[in-house]
Amino acid sequence: MALLQALGSESPGRRQRAALSSVEEGPVPVAALVEAALGEPDPNVAGALRWALAQAGDDALALLAEGLGAPAPEVRERAVDAVAEIPGEAATALLREALTGPDVVVRRRAAPALAARGVADGVPTLVAMVVEDVNDADAADALSALAGDPATAERIAAALVDGLAGAAGPAARRRLTQALADIPGATAERALVDLAQDEDRAVALTAAYVRTLREAR
Repeated sequence: MALLQALGSESPGRRQRAALSSVEEGPVPVAALVEAALGEPDPNVAGALRWALAQAGDDALALLAEGLGAPAPEVRERAVDAVAEIPGEAATALLREALTGPDVVVRRRAAPALAARGVADGVPTLVAMVVEDVNDADAADALSALAGDPATAERIAAALVDGLAGAAGPAARRRLTQALADIPGATAERALVDLAQDEDRAVALTAAYVRTLREAR
């Protein structure tokens, strides 16, 4: 009862301490932690609650799945962030489900989380994030992390090239050029050769510099 009262406190510090102590004080009160996590606006407290839920593992997933379908977008976002910190195949499956949902913000959170698990399902979403300048550096890092497998690297490079074909301006082409930097393989190299001749000087210089770095490896 004291823990539940602390989780509902008006003091962020008290809520955070309650989340951190919940694991030490016995069986994790999963339902209470999920409810608190889905409603928590303070980032520090939210991080503590996600950590506590990660200790609960799969026991939290059914309730978090309900959060992914909540009417309020902020609840859906908190739910996918919590799922992302829970290890295991069941959480991965739920992230895959989130990736196919209608909420673009949820998809943009699920794609990097899946990439961190070695799952390439989110490549189209990650490429779109680069094109649209939405956490593009994180998206590019996620693509790079997936590119260790040659077949996946070629798939990523092809998706980035498709993004170049639809990119409206030089800023988007620069971001895509930077994303290609850490993608090995022939498709990425051909794209960088072409980009080194881009009509925008900054794009061309970026591509030429990237090629120099790749050749030096």
